[in-house]
Amino acid sequence: MNHVLSAKQYTKESLEELFCLTDNIKQNPEKYADKLAGKIIATMFYEPSTRTRLSFETAVLRLGGRLITTENASSNSSGRKGESLEDTVKILQGYADAIVIRHSSDTWPEEIAQIATVPMINGGAGKGEHPTQALLDVYTIREHRKTLDGVKVAILGDLLNGRTIHSLLRLVSLYENVKVYGLSKECFALPQEYIEMLKIRGIEYKKCTSFDEIPNDVDIMYHTRIQSERFEGDFGREEYIINKEVLNKFSPNTIVLHPLPRNEEIATDIDDDPRAMYFKQAHNGLYVRMALFVQAFEK
Repeated sequence: MNHVLSAKQYTKESLEELFCLTDNIKQNPEKYADKLAGKIIATMFYEPSTRTRLSFETAVLRLGGRLITTENASSNSSGRKGESLEDTVKILQGYADAIVIRHSSDTWPEEIAQIATVPMINGGAGKGEHPTQALLDVYTIREHRKTLDGVKVAILGDLLNGRTIHSLLRLVSLYENVKVYGLSKECFALPQEYIEMLKIRGIEYKKCTSFDEIPNDVDIMYHTRIQSERFEGDFGREEYIINKEVLNKFSPNTIVLHPLPRNEEIATDIDDDPRAMYFKQAHNGLYVRMALFVQAFEK
């Protein structure tokens, strides 16, 4: 039984194993068309989702499995009646062979792991982690650069509440000679625990106040939207917007990633630029999640 609960569980070696499997699935999808034959997968999303939920569900179908799901678990499940997530999981694991969950709690993966009897996959945990998003992010970088050793990554936007950022940093920190640049409003600065984690792993982190402080030859600019659902009050509009004028200050080899959905932080005028890889990134999520399901049922 193989859970996917946190980016913490991965090593450089286990990432490469997953990515080699992903490559194989992407190149030879017909070989995997019945890998989930006879399996039923449950998806329970208590928060809105387009790419994550639908790519997981598409992955199940492309692998020959079957689905049980609900459109909006916060409204259309017994959670609306006060049922705990723990009780829901205890029921679902009697129906399904694996469960994918997104929930507003930061800590649900650790709590559910204590009672899980089938593979559990974290599709998003509050402002904590989003490990499968980070896996597809790193896969996309690897596909473009061949390696993450020596990569220079700029993270932008909501570094405080952005769970994709938190998982991404845990994965990129497994590689050698990585440098990370953080650009955000002060109220959305990267939490100290992640700065300390990078420091412990020997990774340089530079806090920036403008695009001018990010090196022109940075490899990755990873933007995120302001996670307005995670806080009360109005913190205004995004100050750091990647548009054609900004992107043209950077190298022809700099790529732009975003977990999506975007708001105003990435202008549509760069969508046709070959450096804008966020749609390719989202499509890679299907193959990475197919690989995760294959691994979930490995002995």
